[in-house]
Amino acid sequence: MRSICFYFQVHQPYRLRPYRFFDIGQDHHYYNDFENSHILRRVAQKSYLPMNELLLKLIKKYGKAFNVSFSLSGSVMEQFETYTPEVLESFKKLAATGNVEFLGETYAHSLSSLKSRDEFKTQVELHSNKIKELFGQTPVSFRNTELIYSDEIGEMVHDMGYKTMLTEGAKHVLGWKSPNYIYCNSRNPKLKVLLKNFTLSDDIAFRFSDHGWPEWPLTTDKFVSWLNDIDEKEEVVNLFMDYETFGEHQWKETGIFDFMGALPGKILDGSNFTFATPSELGKKL
Repeated sequence: MRSICFYFQVHQPYRLRPYRFFDIGQDHHYYNDFENSHILRRVAQKSYLPMNELLLKLIKKYGKAFNVSFSLSGSVMEQFETYTPEVLESFKKLAATGNVEFLGETYAHSLSSLKSRDEFKTQVELHSNKIKELFGQTPVSFRNTELIYSDEIGEMVHDMGYKTMLTEGAKHVLGWKSPNYIYCNSRNPKLKVLLKNFTLSDDIAFRFSDHGWPEWPLTTDKFVSWLNDIDEKEEVVNLFMDYETFGEHQWKETGIFDFMGALPGKILDGSNFTFATPSELGKKL
């Protein structure tokens, strides 16, 4: 059986307030609390809450046959605690099912991996502790900010105890090779590497509501037919995307929730693909 790996990135930055010359030395509060609250509550209502509810229903319907993975930045988890605790509770309900894997990353969704090994390690440990505190999981799979990867970064990630890492299926790196296999880090082959199938991921994340796209409208039948066209030798299709795809980037009116609600059943009934999390793939492939 071949696998589908769903991974969703959840991040909201802290927005900065206007900071004037005369604030220097007088006011050290740099954040726009109103904007942070307003934006998070809006996205929660349009995206996080309805999508979490949908995933919970799918897990209850299909049991262990359906699973997903998330990467929640420390920044967004802090804002959930402050502004939308109901969203945090909905993620805890998903965690309690045992069908959801939470990945490690940098706490602040930062570029520290490109600059300082020590700062990178500090942020990753801080994030891992936060995931453990909120969801009772210690991450064993890792995604770096915006899927940034190099073999040097991968080696650092493995040294911190991670077994599997996610990154882009970058065409200029892969060349003729397919993203639909599990790869390994060349410096330390013990680190497994999952590559995003950017074509199929972006069909959902970016092109779903594009009426100018020749394949519009995207239906579950059409999407599963594309999966079935993939060479039988290829072992995993990694669908990586921002969680805000559902309800924020692609509004409810586009039918994105209906599509996602029907997709798992269509895959399970109409293909030889099953669902797996990154850590499961790292063990079995």
